[in-house]
Amino acid sequence: MIDLRSDTVTKPTEEMRKASYEAKVGDDVYGEDPTVTLLEEKAAKILGKESALFVTSGTQGNQIAVLTHCRPGNEILLEQESHIFYYESGAVAALAGVQTRTIPGINGIMNPKDVEAAIRGEDQHFPETGLICIENTHNRAGGAVVPVTNMAEIYEIAQHHSIPVHVDGARLFNAAASSGIPIEEFTKHCDTVQICLSKGLGAPVGSIIAGPNEFIKRARKWRKRLGGGLRQVGIIAAPGLLALTKMTERLSEDHANAMFLAEGLRNILSLKIVNSVDTNIVVMDVAELDLNAEQFVQALRDKGVLAVTFGPTLVRLTTHYDVNREDMERVITSIDEIVNARK
Repeated sequence: MIDLRSDTVTKPTEEMRKASYEAKVGDDVYGEDPTVTLLEEKAAKILGKESALFVTSGTQGNQIAVLTHCRPGNEILLEQESHIFYYESGAVAALAGVQTRTIPGINGIMNPKDVEAAIRGEDQHFPETGLICIENTHNRAGGAVVPVTNMAEIYEIAQHHSIPVHVDGARLFNAAASSGIPIEEFTKHCDTVQICLSKGLGAPVGSIIAGPNEFIKRARKWRKRLGGGLRQVGIIAAPGLLALTKMTERLSEDHANAMFLAEGLRNILSLKIVNSVDTNIVVMDVAELDLNAEQFVQALRDKGVLAVTFGPTLVRLTTHYDVNREDMERVITSIDEIVNARK
């Protein structure tokens, strides 16, 4: 099977498996795991922040950030289809006791003027705006890159109003690879950032939160409260260290494969590519085939290709480390066969 459901399906490399086996470990709750400590130090330096914290997942990282930045009754501002709002099970309400105020974006990009207009004024009837969140790259916008200039404008507004900014950068290294702009140029326009070591970087598990020393100190306590205090965690931090230091440069290969796939699909009548394909995600609309997304995904599965639905007639295909150009050619052929069978 060619698995294009997500870049989360990647398997750890042989080097990662060996690193896991050989990792020096200790009890991380006591601060005694040298591999975790090294990973956090490296991550903080690469991301241009004072400190970093290893967490189990991107969702946990985002939730810890909200919990640390906000207090119950606050409101957070975020794009209307952002991962924190759309895919994290209402956790900001369930865990942090904050409400969301969503802002419509274009390709996942919020207009800074809309962000500023949404900030609450001083009034006892209103919740206080406790946090602004930016997602980069933006998943539901098809892996769209949020420009550094947009992030800078929003961050300037936030600073003017003394509101922190958190970046859900699960695929932020994809944004850097696509734009050719160093990662620290993105991260300097926020107070805190979460990046995934899995997904395109290929680690089997784990994410990083980075930010100021005092923030990370408080975030560590929230991680403990959420059951995220781990013991000899160097075994999973070691692959994450390799992901962070050796896998970021190859992301452009995934982007090239996605663009090749999209170009091949554009040549198939009755299909429409609906995203700009900035990075490693291709979203196609199958409405003209008189099929819904679930039916099309099943037809793909029958051809040996795995994909996911992304709306009533939208299907998402995601390239990653474990697929290659030959796989893309086979996917194009399979989709062409499905389309021709509908004629």
